[in-house]
Amino acid sequence: MRKKYLGPFLILLLLFFITSRLPYAQEKTQTRVDYSEALKLIDIWLEAQRDYEQLPGMSAAIIENQEVIFARGYGLADLEKKAKATPETIYSICSISKLFTAVAIMQLRDAGKLRLDDEISDHLPWFNIKQQYPDSGPITIRSILTHSSGLPRESDYPYWSKPDFHFPTREQLKEKLGQQKTLYPPSTYFQYSNLGIALLGEIVAQISGMSYDDYINEKILKPLGMKDTRPYLPKELWRGQLATGYSSLTRHGTREMLPFFQTEGIKPAAGFSSTVLDLAKFASWQFRLLEKGGEEVLKAPTLREMHRVHWLDPDWKTSWGLGFEVYQMDGKTVVGHGGSCPGYRSNLMIDPGRKQAFVVMINASGTQPDKYARGMREILKKAVSEKEGTATSSLNLEDYAGYYDAQPWWGETVVLPWRGKLAMVSLPSDNPAQGLTLFKQIEKDIFRRIRDDETLGEEVIFERDKSGKVIRFIRHSNYYPKIKGLN
Repeated sequence: MRKKYLGPFLILLLLFFITSRLPYAQEKTQTRVDYSEALKLIDIWLEAQRDYEQLPGMSAAIIENQEVIFARGYGLADLEKKAKATPETIYSICSISKLFTAVAIMQLRDAGKLRLDDEISDHLPWFNIKQQYPDSGPITIRSILTHSSGLPRESDYPYWSKPDFHFPTREQLKEKLGQQKTLYPPSTYFQYSNLGIALLGEIVAQISGMSYDDYINEKILKPLGMKDTRPYLPKELWRGQLATGYSSLTRHGTREMLPFFQTEGIKPAAGFSSTVLDLAKFASWQFRLLEKGGEEVLKAPTLREMHRVHWLDPDWKTSWGLGFEVYQMDGKTVVGHGGSCPGYRSNLMIDPGRKQAFVVMINASGTQPDKYARGMREILKKAVSEKEGTATSSLNLEDYAGYYDAQPWWGETVVLPWRGKLAMVSLPSDNPAQGLTLFKQIEKDIFRRIRDDETLGEEVIFERDKSGKVIRFIRHSNYYPKIKGLN
């Protein structure tokens, strides 16, 4: 090679070397999805559902890898005090608490201080529940983590009952244990057990030599920066930053304010409080650990082990990992947990493959936060799968965006831009992604519905007033007046 060509050649070679060393950064820049329209739809949907379902308050967050891409609060944390629900609002997360107990157990396993197949009595000499099936296998730490131990669901106290929700202390739990008996032989059926996870909390304290609270704070919450997460409900913040819990809807359309409670001896199974932003940190930690490997709070292989199915019920429908619920959604493995305590419902859904997580917290009973987590996931998925279109005129699609009156028997119709097209969705809706109808602009204010086979269906014609403002649309010869814009 001639010397005059050598300089440019070396420069090109150097540039190739540098760029080839940064494949992830390049891919992230090139393939990053614009979720702005999807997040707008999610915001509209959650706000509407809160109103239609008469929820006091709700907070929600969406996480993509290390970034919170959506965080909102809706309604009120306390109805009487008019305290607004925000992403910083604290809720009881109830059974999501079990995930922290499971992480603590796995830390101690990795430190060589216990084995998953240890019997509970190996670590708790006072474990004296009556075994109805003496010829069956042992009750082990693993069987409790997978809810296949055969233990009863609860300690023998009426702590889920009104009016006071009086939970047993650790000492009371021990006192009654010998009067209870197993329901099934171990490793026979799935039987969700708060009692079982409470016993694992006792093992954490026994083996670590620390109180359960101190262990969780020092070994999990502080390292992850989860400053608004506690293994109890902070009473000094109740009816303010800590949301007030309310009952299910009565037949008269009202909700009753429920009393403050602590879960006492059941706290390893149901006692934690947190925010959607703190659970976002918990989810991002998992994505980070799974991607980078190594050790952060847990070893990466240990977290993968927790995310795998370790128990499949004989019905072939119920599957559980080590502490985590593990299930499939459109061929993807999803992990997480739900929570339900008096006056509070919550859900954490983690999709490790897509590095996405969804958190929903509601300060009311009788509602389904998992419906909202699934709905948010479906909307993001639709935004990725939908083909990009191009409007056929220079008109701004935002001109048509807004809430339209869909007549008394249909609720509302929301119109908004969606990937170069116009979209309509009816509210209320349990699955807005499924109900999303797309329209292609034909000319000026005339659109046609895009059918599933991508042919065009009926027309939708928008009408304007003298100032040029869109005031209604016509579909199937019926009028739908515009109620208000989206902003």
